[in-house]
Amino acid sequence: MPENGPGTTEDTMSQQGLKQGGFLGSLKDALAAASRDDTHRGATPAAAAEPATQLVKAEAPKPAAAEPAKAEAAAAPAAASPAGAALPSAAEAAREVKAQTSLKPQDKHMEFAAPPTTRVVRGGPPKVEITDSPRTQLVRGKVQVKRGEFEQDPVVGWLVVVGGPGLGSFRPIFEGNNTIGRSSSQRIPLDFGDDAISSEEQAYLRYDSSARSFLFVPNLAKTNIVSINDKRPTGAVELNQMDVITIGRTQLVFVPFCGSEFDWAELSDAKD
Repeated sequence: MPENGPGTTEDTMSQQGLKQGGFLGSLKDALAAASRDDTHRGATPAAAAEPATQLVKAEAPKPAAAEPAKAEAAAAPAAASPAGAALPSAAEAAREVKAQTSLKPQDKHMEFAAPPTTRVVRGGPPKVEITDSPRTQLVRGKVQVKRGEFEQDPVVGWLVVVGGPGLGSFRPIFEGNNTIGRSSSQRIPLDFGDDAISSEEQAYLRYDSSARSFLFVPNLAKTNIVSINDKRPTGAVELNQMDVITIGRTQLVFVPFCGSEFDWAELSDAKD
């Protein structure tokens, strides 16, 4: 029996393997290009020349556990292709296998079981109604002011405390006759704690709108002494601006609002 050599039994078997189906060489090249396992690199020529049926059976379980998809992708065309069908070349099969195994995670299509939670708001943000007071209106030109009835007795002047208990306080003077005393029932109550002032009607302060004048009248029936600018009146005294009235231990300054320059009677429509 002749020894193995060029043109011997191994060459004959290799030629027979190439004739069977015509795809053994292409399939082997595709597997060698796609697989990263170095097992096939040391294969002998005799193993490479085995029949196709033995090669498929021997190579199927050998791919590494980390790359099962490469072996399945390479073996699937050989198993599924019908006899006589045109097979791709080794280079095309290698490119196809590499393209399938080299996809990046971000290139793969992913489907979510649940819909996205992002909500689209149309029409802009909701409108907020302002419930505060209405906006200030700009008024141009002369403004016509309507006057009605007085809500209280009109103020015609003030008495300001400049000495004694209640320093810095003030009391309004109203039109007509005003009683002065320590009690809160008085029209001008000087209830700051000065016991030297009589409880009721220590004096009277009257504004006459017809004459537009202020009169101070002491109550001579009272024993407490009242003075105006350090003078003790015995009857009615007409008051002028910044006169100082002393009652008990309290000093008050007279500040008029009505007088010769103004009076509420000038606003005739206020009482109509």
